[in-house]
Amino acid sequence: MNLNIIGYTIYLLITTFIILKVGKICYRNGNIFVSELIPNHEDLCHQINQILLVGYYLLNLGYCAMTIISWEKIQSFHQLIEIIAFKSAIIICTIATMHYINIILLTKYIKKLI
Repeated sequence: MNLNIIGYTIYLLITTFIILKVGKICYRNGNIFVSELIPNHEDLCHQINQILLVGYYLLNLGYCAMTIISWEKIQSFHQLIEIIAFKSAIIICTIATMHYINIILLTKYIKKLI
Protein backbone atom coordinates (compact mmCIF):
# COMPACT_ATOMS: atom_id res chain seq x y z
CA MET A 1 0.00 0.00 0.00
CA ASN A 2 1.43 3.38 -1.03
CA LEU A 3 1.07 5.72 1.94
CA ASN A 4 1.94 8.79 -0.12
CA ILE A 5 -1.20 8.48 -2.23
CA ILE A 6 -3.31 8.00 0.88
CA GLY A 7 -1.61 11.03 2.44
CA TYR A 8 -2.19 13.18 -0.66
CA THR A 9 -5.86 12.25 -0.72
CA ILE A 10 -6.43 12.93 2.98
CA TYR A 11 -4.43 16.16 2.85
CA LEU A 12 -6.26 17.49 -0.19
CA LEU A 13 -9.66 16.59 1.29
CA ILE A 14 -8.89 18.31 4.61
CA THR A 15 -7.37 21.44 3.10
CA THR A 16 -10.01 21.75 0.39
CA PHE A 17 -12.75 21.55 3.02
CA ILE A 18 -11.04 24.18 5.18
CA ILE A 19 -10.39 26.49 2.23
CA LEU A 20 -13.96 26.24 0.92
CA LYS A 21 -15.49 26.75 4.37
CA VAL A 22 -13.31 29.77 5.21
CA GLY A 23 -13.90 31.17 1.71
CA LYS A 24 -17.68 31.01 2.13
CA ILE A 25 -17.50 32.68 5.55
CA CYS A 26 -15.20 35.45 4.31
CA TYR A 27 -17.34 35.95 1.21
CA ARG A 28 -20.53 36.27 3.24
CA ASN A 29 -19.03 38.64 5.80
CA GLY A 30 -16.74 40.46 3.37
CA ASN A 31 -19.57 42.26 1.61
CA ILE A 32 -19.78 44.66 4.56
CA PHE A 33 -16.14 45.71 4.24
CA VAL A 34 -16.24 46.04 0.46
CA SER A 35 -19.47 48.04 0.56
CA GLU A 36 -17.84 50.49 2.99
CA LEU A 37 -15.04 51.04 0.49
CA ILE A 38 -17.44 51.83 -2.35
CA PRO A 39 -20.74 53.11 -0.94
CA ASN A 40 -23.91 53.22 -3.07
CA HIS A 41 -22.59 50.65 -5.58
CA GLU A 42 -23.92 47.33 -4.31
CA ASP A 43 -23.53 45.46 -7.64
CA LEU A 44 -19.92 46.55 -8.02
CA CYS A 45 -19.17 45.57 -4.41
CA HIS A 46 -20.72 42.15 -4.96
CA GLN A 47 -18.62 41.58 -8.10
CA ILE A 48 -15.42 42.71 -6.36
CA ASN A 49 -16.16 40.33 -3.50
CA GLN A 50 -16.67 37.49 -5.99
CA ILE A 51 -13.33 38.26 -7.65
CA LEU A 52 -11.65 38.26 -4.23
CA LEU A 53 -13.21 34.87 -3.50
CA VAL A 54 -12.02 33.37 -6.79
CA GLY A 55 -8.52 34.74 -6.20
CA TYR A 56 -8.56 33.31 -2.67
CA TYR A 57 -9.57 29.86 -3.96
CA LEU A 58 -7.00 29.87 -6.75
CA LEU A 59 -4.16 31.00 -4.50
CA ASN A 60 -4.84 28.59 -1.64
CA LEU A 61 -5.81 25.52 -3.66
CA GLY A 62 -2.83 26.09 -5.94
CA TYR A 63 -0.54 26.41 -2.94
CA CYS A 64 -1.92 23.17 -1.49
CA ALA A 65 -1.33 21.35 -4.75
CA MET A 66 2.19 22.75 -5.03
CA THR A 67 3.17 21.67 -1.51
CA ILE A 68 2.55 18.05 -2.42
CA ILE A 69 5.67 18.16 -4.61
CA SER A 70 7.90 18.70 -1.57
CA TRP A 71 6.62 15.68 0.37
CA GLU A 72 9.12 13.00 1.25
CA LYS A 73 8.37 9.30 0.94
CA ILE A 74 6.08 8.25 3.78
CA GLN A 75 7.24 5.08 5.53
CA SER A 76 4.73 4.62 8.38
CA PHE A 77 1.27 5.64 9.54
CA HIS A 78 2.86 7.72 12.31
CA GLN A 79 4.79 9.70 9.70
CA LEU A 80 1.63 9.97 7.58
CA ILE A 81 -0.31 11.61 10.41
CA GLU A 82 2.63 13.86 11.28
CA ILE A 83 3.05 15.15 7.72
CA ILE A 84 -0.67 15.70 7.17
CA ALA A 85 -0.98 17.60 10.47
CA PHE A 86 2.09 19.73 9.77
CA LYS A 87 1.14 20.59 6.18
CA SER A 88 -2.48 21.33 7.17
CA ALA A 89 -1.26 23.59 9.99
CA ILE A 90 0.86 25.54 7.52
CA ILE A 91 -2.18 26.08 5.28
CA ILE A 92 -4.33 27.20 8.23
CA CYS A 93 -1.65 29.64 9.42
CA THR A 94 -1.25 30.99 5.88
CA ILE A 95 -4.99 31.55 5.54
CA ALA A 96 -5.15 33.27 8.94
CA THR A 97 -2.19 35.52 8.12
CA MET A 98 -3.68 36.52 4.76
CA HIS A 99 -7.02 37.24 6.41
CA TYR A 100 -5.53 39.51 9.06
CA ILE A 101 -3.38 41.34 6.51
CA ASN A 102 -6.48 41.97 4.39
CA ILE A 103 -8.43 43.25 7.39
CA ILE A 104 -5.58 45.58 8.41
CA LEU A 105 -5.22 46.95 4.88
CA LEU A 106 -8.96 47.45 4.44
CA THR A 107 -9.25 49.16 7.82
CA LYS A 108 -6.38 51.54 7.04
CA TYR A 109 -7.86 52.31 3.62
CA ILE A 110 -11.30 53.00 5.07
CA LYS A 111 -9.79 55.28 7.76
CA LYS A 112 -8.03 57.29 5.03
CA LEU A 113 -11.36 57.80 3.25
CA ILE A 114 -13.12 58.97 6.40
